[in-house]
Amino acid sequence: MKDRETGVSLQACGDYAPAALDKAVEACLADLGADELFRPGMKVVLKPNLVMKRRPEEATTTHPEVAAAVTRALRRRGVTDILLADSPGGLYTPGTLGGIYAASGMREAASAGFRLNLDTSYENRQAQGAVRCHSFDIIKPLCEADLIINLCKLKTHAMTGLSGACKNMFGAVPGLKKPELHCQFPQPAAFGEMLVDLCAMLAPALTIVDGVECMEGNGPTGGTPRHMGLLAAGRNPFSLDLILCRLIGMDPAAVPTCRAAIARGLCPDGSGKVETAGEPPEKFATSFRLPDSRSVDFTDRLPGFLQKPAAAVLRQAAPRPAVRTDTCIGCGKCAESCPQKIIGIRSGKAHIRRRGCIRCYCCHEMCPVRAIDLKRFRLFR
Repeated sequence: MKDRETGVSLQACGDYAPAALDKAVEACLADLGADELFRPGMKVVLKPNLVMKRRPEEATTTHPEVAAAVTRALRRRGVTDILLADSPGGLYTPGTLGGIYAASGMREAASAGFRLNLDTSYENRQAQGAVRCHSFDIIKPLCEADLIINLCKLKTHAMTGLSGACKNMFGAVPGLKKPELHCQFPQPAAFGEMLVDLCAMLAPALTIVDGVECMEGNGPTGGTPRHMGLLAAGRNPFSLDLILCRLIGMDPAAVPTCRAAIARGLCPDGSGKVETAGEPPEKFATSFRLPDSRSVDFTDRLPGFLQKPAAAVLRQAAPRPAVRTDTCIGCGKCAESCPQKIIGIRSGKAHIRRRGCIRCYCCHEMCPVRAIDLKRFRLFR
């Protein structure tokens, strides 16, 4: 590969067998010339997607065998200080982390040689050159890392369209600080710009995408598994997201993070002209089922005096979360994650007030029993 800084490696990997993953990871590292990134004695943090307590086979979280394979590759290169850290949705406590590590398989996979973070402290960091958000609270392990490896899961996403390389770095924000950012940036375009600010600030040196078993539909937690048999990697997370859009049949212009990254010159212009190595993209290209909430936020392209009225129309057209009371167990996870605090538990069931809903879909994302649907007004269906 000539352009290792923005190129993407695509490797076939039919399952999570350690031998298959080891081969795919080594091929990715070779394509990207990644050996120059590593040195013995450095502190490496693996940043997976551990959004909630889910089993590996549910295709919601980064598969533990991917983390194990990357760890083995690092140890072969003399890197031994390897920590796995993420702030899932909801509370950021040692107890919550421990439960998710166990359910996701990461606790067992740690025998490969990585440690599991239980430090729930965080620091505020300034985002130099940011466009939308100029400072972030960041979990301490990522602040102290010499090198960050982003281990994302390929999924569709109800709010951002794509859950890939850029979106996965939102897990660097601790616990219930994430709903605060949803409140601060309720519109998809602004939220996407904020995510680009965050990802650019953290600057993961390498991103490896778990695309073996993906999620389509109402992701990142309420969709359905979709087999793709892919391990992808890149040193530029924004270029990698462009290729992911191409592979799943999604227009980058409909993905707020991609649109913002293109506008800032952080990746090519969205035409798909990102150099790839390994398998040809056509081998994996398909069409994922998109979220029920899908829409194109075009308001940032309108004259200033039209942007607010157009945004108001889009808000009405966007689906609202709706609770299926026969499925709801009244656990309160939706209320806990709601930025606007408009969800309450009454008679053991969740109730969502319509007024004040910003359609961030955090409640849909964090419901452990998938009891929250996305429903559009009949006029806009």
